[in-house]
Amino acid sequence: MPASFRGVLAKDSPEGVASSVIVFRSLQFSALEACSPEHMDRLAETLDQMDIPPEEKDLFQATIFAGSIQLGIDAEGRILIPQDMLDFAGITEQASFVANNKTFQIWEPAAHAARMEEARKLSRAAGLSLSSISLSGRRPAAAPAKE
Repeated sequence: MPASFRGVLAKDSPEGVASSVIVFRSLQFSALEACSPEHMDRLAETLDQMDIPPEEKDLFQATIFAGSIQLGIDAEGRILIPQDMLDFAGITEQASFVANNKTFQIWEPAAHAARMEEARKLSRAAGLSLSSISLSGRRPAAAPAKE
């Protein structure tokens, strides 16, 4: 795992050390999603507070939480991803680690390159740019209510 990703995980850890990572299958792509255990705990708390139908909550539970695994990070920064997860993502020889806000993704490099090309085409067609984000006047999403 790249040092910069371990650094972000360490910042989220109460001990200040990246000793493990949570990995699960992406819901949208043939890739893996990963985050700190602390971030996964916050996601679970947020899910508990959401006003959503039980069936939808059950889908989140089954696809993300029940399908996630916690992997240890060794002293050299390596993780050992189970073969079934590697197969899901099509990862054989190499993997691309891709930052994604508070999480990151692990892709087979050619699949990630194809995804990025598709995303660029869709962004151009929609007229998206950094200027359109900052000038859109859109307000940030409201934070979930605390009980």
